[in-house]
Amino acid sequence: MVIGLIGAGNMGSALARGLGEPLLVADADGARAESLAVELEGEALGSSAELAERADLVVLAHKPAQLHEVAAETGGRARAVASILGGVGVATVEAAYPGVPAYRFMPNLAVEARRGVVCYTPGTRAADGPERELLGLVGRLGTVIELEEALIEPATALMGCAPAFFALVVEALGEAGVRHGLPPERAALMACETMAGTAALLAGRELETAELRRRVTSSGGSTARGLAALERGGVRSALDGAVDAVVGTGRR
Repeated sequence: MVIGLIGAGNMGSALARGLGEPLLVADADGARAESLAVELEGEALGSSAELAERADLVVLAHKPAQLHEVAAETGGRARAVASILGGVGVATVEAAYPGVPAYRFMPNLAVEARRGVVCYTPGTRAADGPERELLGLVGRLGTVIELEEALIEPATALMGCAPAFFALVVEALGEAGVRHGLPPERAALMACETMAGTAALLAGRELETAELRRRVTSSGGSTARGLAALERGGVRSALDGAVDAVVGTGRR
């Protein structure tokens, strides 16, 4: 399957690197498209129309506000479209590309390392296009979770924005270690690898979160004191507020 990528920004590039395919690439910034195409041993094209003409699947990774502009540029040439446009529902994509199988994906940045989470909502004509092959390709990127579209927004807070939240935690832990005398590079490595190892235990269902905390924590010990400090500092409330800020509920 020939894949064409429209938009070579941060998320589009991360997706492309994770797929590892020699994609066709088009971007308003020709130099950026060329750089990504060279990296992937693909081909940079001068227009969205040419890309849609040659691709079996067009991946929309441009700015969401450009949806109708780009659809007009392709001139009805697209055979199937997969959108990673934030805040753009699959029905809106179908309306911009009438009669074309459409698929909505919401990936996070870790797809570049093939350890991402990708939420998926199929369009009404998904089965008429290369859905099975497409899901096989996207499966290379990490964990694919099909969701009702109404749940995409809260999912984005957990899997789309959370890499930045986790990075802040690693940064804060590393800085605290440096304050107590650890070399910066080693403190950062310890915090990062500890998070990765903990995630591996939890994701593999080796341990539930409460059981993991129990096994690390002894009564009155150092971990217990640290957890108490986190609770006093409002870590749960802060993360709850972060999710609310993304979803926009304003409940708390």
